[in-house]
Amino acid sequence: MARTAANGHLKPHLNQNGLKHEDIKRNGYHNKREKNGPGTCVASRQHKQESFEQAPMYVAVMTYLGFGIVTLFGYFRDFLRAVGIEKCHLAQEREEQKDFVPLYQDFENFYTRNLYMRVRDNWNRPICSLPGPVFDVMERVSDDYNWTFRFTGKTLHNVINMGSYNYLGFAENNTDFMKTVAEKTSQYGVGVCSTRQEIGNLDIHEELEQLVATFLGVESSMTFGMGFATNSMNIPALVGKGCLILSDEVNHTSLILGARLSGASIRVFKHNNMQSLEKLLREAVCSGQPRTHRPWKKILIMVEGIYSMEGSLVRLPEIIALKKKYKAYLFVDEAHSIGAVGPTGRGVTELFNVNPADVDVMMGTFTKSFGAAGGYIAGKKELVDYLRCQSHSAVYATSLSPPVTEQIIRAMKCIMGNNGSTEGIRRIRQLAENTKYFRARLKEMGFIIYGHEDSPVVPILLYMPGKVVAFAREMLERKIGVVVVGFPATPITEARARFCLSAAHTREMLNQVLHHMNEVGDLFCLKFSRRKHSSRPDLHDETGLELSS
Repeated sequence: MARTAANGHLKPHLNQNGLKHEDIKRNGYHNKREKNGPGTCVASRQHKQESFEQAPMYVAVMTYLGFGIVTLFGYFRDFLRAVGIEKCHLAQEREEQKDFVPLYQDFENFYTRNLYMRVRDNWNRPICSLPGPVFDVMERVSDDYNWTFRFTGKTLHNVINMGSYNYLGFAENNTDFMKTVAEKTSQYGVGVCSTRQEIGNLDIHEELEQLVATFLGVESSMTFGMGFATNSMNIPALVGKGCLILSDEVNHTSLILGARLSGASIRVFKHNNMQSLEKLLREAVCSGQPRTHRPWKKILIMVEGIYSMEGSLVRLPEIIALKKKYKAYLFVDEAHSIGAVGPTGRGVTELFNVNPADVDVMMGTFTKSFGAAGGYIAGKKELVDYLRCQSHSAVYATSLSPPVTEQIIRAMKCIMGNNGSTEGIRRIRQLAENTKYFRARLKEMGFIIYGHEDSPVVPILLYMPGKVVAFAREMLERKIGVVVVGFPATPITEARARFCLSAAHTREMLNQVLHHMNEVGDLFCLKFSRRKHSSRPDLHDETGLELSS
């Protein structure tokens, strides 16, 4: 376990937040300089494989202009509503309560009312089948500009699913694969109706936690019924007042909420920028807490394995080196990376070949690669034992549903090969192959895509608000389901479509998607890249120089 800043010399013990201190000097200062170790070269090569190409200047100008136009029209439509020319569909304060403190702030709803409502048909689409590599979508139309919808009774069949986090294809209904899940449902039912600390601790929960610890190569683990709550409810148990959290600027909302609920001080470093992180660490160690300048009780670095909006991978070896140098703790959220990267699906620690013990708190979810629900915290046994008693999610939340628990066990055993087959490894390799192929083809076409070449999350930059809407509607017309994301979930000039690759996608499916992407990209002028890309991306030497074909 990493050491943290404290006054004087301390014997190893668990502090009030359940993390272990060792003998250190004031503010964590030490004389020995620690080198980054063997992982540094690997990290440098991995970082070079990430792409964050900037769009031409005219694209940014047109994007701002587009938002400016729709904002002006929004104010104009608000004026028409105020004078009664246009009907107002939103909730309003009652006339007899106009002298009360308003419960509803009209201005705060401006974006939803005038921008999002016009394009709401691109989200919350009703799916009426298994969300596998293809799914069925219920057709709906609106007669009042997306304020309300009505179903037409028709169904759009066999839409290629490019939006679900079904990385290894375990969200499936194959009766042979799901046999054990059905058996556990018959044995235990579908609900536990109690917490783990009362009468909701089943033997399969214990089995799952032992399996997770073995899979990750750590001492112990504990599971939770909701991935979001795994972060938001456990971070406040680890840090509190007098502690410092250093958070990546594009961390997930669950991490941000957990940090805010903890009461700890929060400082944000630039995305994957080691100079920015080290600067904050140095200031924290040298200056201590504001006003009093006392040493921080703990310094916790929070990062993600794969960043879900950027498609980038954490620079783990370099962060571990900084963590050790400044005696901080490290919290890694592997929601999108566990199962999806690494030769055997064990996440970024395996991908970068680092010791899992160097990560103090390993977090992940079962909602993506494992086709189930819930999350886990893993690490040293004393950390997990502490969380069992202190985490709100552990004490008050209902236990994992038995069929969901069995689904996780089934998928994890398949990945580990414990079921006597090589199906798990085959899926991991298929996902890696699909990812590299899809990314390479998109780059050839001239799209700007973000992220690491090993990341199954593939963001394609669309930029302009009008093109985001048109892209999503056109792709659905071509029976391809995509997820589009814009402001405020992304920076205002970086609206995008986010594709998620799966091992269940066949080469024919990917080629069909790429064919339509090429046509839609030309139709809406979405190919903004100015770089030249090889038609044979697999032919690269270690220096990154492209070989001639």
